[in-house]
Amino acid sequence: MQRVGAKQYLVARALYSEDSFAEEHEKVCRPHKTTLDHVKQYFKCDAKRAKNTALSLLPIVGWIKIYRIKEWLLNDIVSGVSTGLVAVLQGLAYCLLASLPPWYGLFSAFFPVVIYFFFGTSRHISVGPFPVLCLMIGSVVTRLVPDEGPPVNITGFEGLTRDEQRVLVASSVTFLTGIMQLAMGVLQVGFVVMYLSDTLVSGFTTAAAIHILVSQLKFVLGLQVPGISGPLAIIYTLEIIFAKITSTNVCDVVIALVIMVVVFIVKELNDRFKSKLPVPIPIEVIMTVIACGVSYAFDFRVKYGIDSPIAPNLHIFKETAVEAFPMAIVGFAVAFSVAKVYSVKHDYTIDGNQELIAFGISNIFGASFKSFAASTALSRSAVQESTGGKTQIAGVLSALIVMIVTLAIGFLLDPLPKSVLGAVVIVNLKGMLMQVREIPYLWRRDKPDCVVWLGTCIASILLGLDLGLAVGLGVELISVILRTQFPRCSVLANIRGTDIYKDRKDYTNIIEPKGVIIFRIPAPIFFANIEFFRSKLTEAVGFNPLKVLRKRNKALRMIRKLLKKGDLQWTSKGFLNTSFQPITESEDESNMEELDMSIDFKDLPVSIDWNADLPANISVPKLDLHSLILDFAAVSFLDISALKGLKTMLKELIRIEVDVYIVACDPYILEKLHDCCFFDDEIKPSIFFLTLHDAMVHVLEKHPECEDKNTQDDTNSGFKIRIRTVRS
Repeated sequence: MQRVGAKQYLVARALYSEDSFAEEHEKVCRPHKTTLDHVKQYFKCDAKRAKNTALSLLPIVGWIKIYRIKEWLLNDIVSGVSTGLVAVLQGLAYCLLASLPPWYGLFSAFFPVVIYFFFGTSRHISVGPFPVLCLMIGSVVTRLVPDEGPPVNITGFEGLTRDEQRVLVASSVTFLTGIMQLAMGVLQVGFVVMYLSDTLVSGFTTAAAIHILVSQLKFVLGLQVPGISGPLAIIYTLEIIFAKITSTNVCDVVIALVIMVVVFIVKELNDRFKSKLPVPIPIEVIMTVIACGVSYAFDFRVKYGIDSPIAPNLHIFKETAVEAFPMAIVGFAVAFSVAKVYSVKHDYTIDGNQELIAFGISNIFGASFKSFAASTALSRSAVQESTGGKTQIAGVLSALIVMIVTLAIGFLLDPLPKSVLGAVVIVNLKGMLMQVREIPYLWRRDKPDCVVWLGTCIASILLGLDLGLAVGLGVELISVILRTQFPRCSVLANIRGTDIYKDRKDYTNIIEPKGVIIFRIPAPIFFANIEFFRSKLTEAVGFNPLKVLRKRNKALRMIRKLLKKGDLQWTSKGFLNTSFQPITESEDESNMEELDMSIDFKDLPVSIDWNADLPANISVPKLDLHSLILDFAAVSFLDISALKGLKTMLKELIRIEVDVYIVACDPYILEKLHDCCFFDDEIKPSIFFLTLHDAMVHVLEKHPECEDKNTQDDTNSGFKIRIRTVRS
């Protein structure tokens, strides 16, 4: 019952254990599906499912029916043109990261976009080259076709120039990446991307930005630096650059610095005045056009020896086997993360598995036309969304702009210096490089996450992006394991006047009935943390139950021995020591198994009060604890090892006359306990209670003497009032 206008509620109900609740409230019997049932359901096919599957494979059918031509078309056109201009420059620039002729970047900004238009579920991401993927492709390309020396012996390289060999490698890697993404999408394993946390991706992309920065220095400085791949490649590259620094091309440096300064300033103005500008100023395009004109007018290529892009040369696609799994994961993870942000902002849903299928088909199709792996660039997607793009029609229009540049006016970019493209790449790294500002925040808020960030970033810088990603995943999994293996267990207390229980260290106005301990386990219990759980529980209760049990059984053994010898007799006043010699406790350690068994008072004239003084100088630890409540609200599963360990602990406590109660246990865990024969004559299902407060009230009814003295006359906050209310 809730009072109208009052911020409090009052509930009157019976006290429930799990058994009593099940008796009073009938539970729906739901048949559990077996693995075979799930397999049959997955492969079951009928007309309705076939139709839904076909529609899900072509998401364009869903949104094209609701397309608002009058409201959305103009926005999509403006967005498509703006994004297309950016895509042209990024396609050319990012191609340098892949160690390919810049023209091939335009193919990657066209073919995958067209395919994604039909198969993708995101309406706002801009598909095309992504710098991190380009760099990963570049490491493979330079390994198989190095700048200096012969290429790796691969069938299909015969008769091809170095650039053609590199294009073949890049397209083959892309084709393999697409196959992997398509396979993961068909097998519905899009969830694997969830293992890449935001922290890991941030550290990884920051390291990639540093790799990209170093890789572009040779273009900005006008140096001939061979491509190097593998661990410590960045160190070796920097060593070569510093060794050749005296050969720097001054004209390249001047052009790059001027472009970087101007582009940086205009980008900052775009960010500051984005609410007032109808579209961002396409400064990269403007500066590139100016650089082309200046280079052509002054003939920089002849006078200063500045290299320029080569024209594309289409050849039959040939496949080569290259490891591409990290690229498949990274490309999808980045695209899905960006798509998820925009889907939440614009209130529509995206399907991770369908996104895998879309990118898989896009990369397979694009690779056939010698483009390289596509994902999404954050800056390009931001342009498409911020300029009013509503659907992937904007993406198709951006691809149309790229096609026009490629087929119609591409020759005008022939004199473009590579230092210009290098400068464009470096300026666009700002967002990724500024992620280093997350380190202080992570260190203050979550040190394990900070370790993941630093470990991923440092490993990716030193070992390369592929090995760095693997190391980052390892560090991330270790951090999760450690957090689960060593959870923050706590002892709870009742907040006065409520049925709420919190960590007793955090509050002052609390109630702690004497002889009762509430222990909370905030993690699953499994083979790796069962011993930690046991040690923390021992620390919380203040004694080792097994040692207490053994001491009591040894004391019983001694008492029986003394009674048999006549050195001890039972009288109405208790045990009487009839021996005139001092009695020492036996140190006999034989039959240790018997010491671990339940305490048995048979053959004794009376049960023994273990908290009273024992005869014949026999001493055992005195315990104040009579009830232990285990809060299982945060325990999501138990494995067999944990189940055995828990059963052992409970028996040890029960055998020393400590009542144990488990509360808020997940129904599936309770069902598993029944299936695994957890219960016996000592551990009974009645120890399980629905809530922590139900168990506490039950304890106080059973042990009224332990009620907190401060609450006995407090009609607003004591347990007595709560018990009385339940009984009424």
